[in-house]
Amino acid sequence: MALRLAVVTDIHHGPDTRTKCGNAALGLTRDFVEAVNALQPDAVVELGDRISDVDPETDRRLANEIAEVLTEIRCPRFHVNGNHDLENLSVADNAEILGQALDHQVVALGEWDLVLWRADPRLHSGGKRHLALPDGDIEWLAETLQRAQRPQLVVSHIPIAPNPPVGNYYFERAPHLSAYPESAQVRDIMACAQVPIVHLSGHVHWNAVTQAGGVFYLAQQSLTESFTTLGKPAGAWGCLELGDSVSWQVYGEDPLSVTFTPPASRWFKPLQPESHWSSAQAVS
Repeated sequence: MALRLAVVTDIHHGPDTRTKCGNAALGLTRDFVEAVNALQPDAVVELGDRISDVDPETDRRLANEIAEVLTEIRCPRFHVNGNHDLENLSVADNAEILGQALDHQVVALGEWDLVLWRADPRLHSGGKRHLALPDGDIEWLAETLQRAQRPQLVVSHIPIAPNPPVGNYYFERAPHLSAYPESAQVRDIMACAQVPIVHLSGHVHWNAVTQAGGVFYLAQQSLTESFTTLGKPAGAWGCLELGDSVSWQVYGEDPLSVTFTPPASRWFKPLQPESHWSSAQAVS
């Protein structure tokens, strides 16, 4: 029987900012909780940016308001921090508010493992704002996937997909903030795993599917984003069914439906430049 997960990301509870409809966040989150309790999935995964940061006092209030709604979910729920969640609050603050630890974690669910790769999502200052993935986060994921014996759903707030954010309202002109600069290194780690791998993230405020090295990379639309929906909040949430094949359905004003089969074996490594090809490798 397929594992079924409900997914929500980038709730951005708080004031309306740019194209984020933050004032609609609480109501849309209540709608999500109602839909989840009717669906009765095996678990809920929330991928971070629960709030739009303002200041420490306001952020704590906003985070508590969202947490209060999410506690009404009647199945196991798992959380990942986003960059906005950590702008004025610590990981420990968020863990206290959500009532669960927010360290890296592997959870066995059905025939899959849910890998909660809670990598550092903060935008660091010092010259131009930038993302930076700590060595410890990379090492933990590498060791986890090296030991893996079952299919792995790896989740994080920040993407590591290879696709450039062309056309993205936020990131086309700031691609260095759309994915970790160490993403290629992390993709190489995933491509070496000997089990099916799917990676799921938020952050970029659109739906995207990319395949590289035999690994599928998914990014889900924000609950309150409007740049793809002509000013109306997307109301996006997803249902991910994982078995021998994977089905991903995103609901709301920016819907998406896709089904694929993640390969258990890795692809051949890409050919070297043409000058190094042998005649047997030549492509007609």
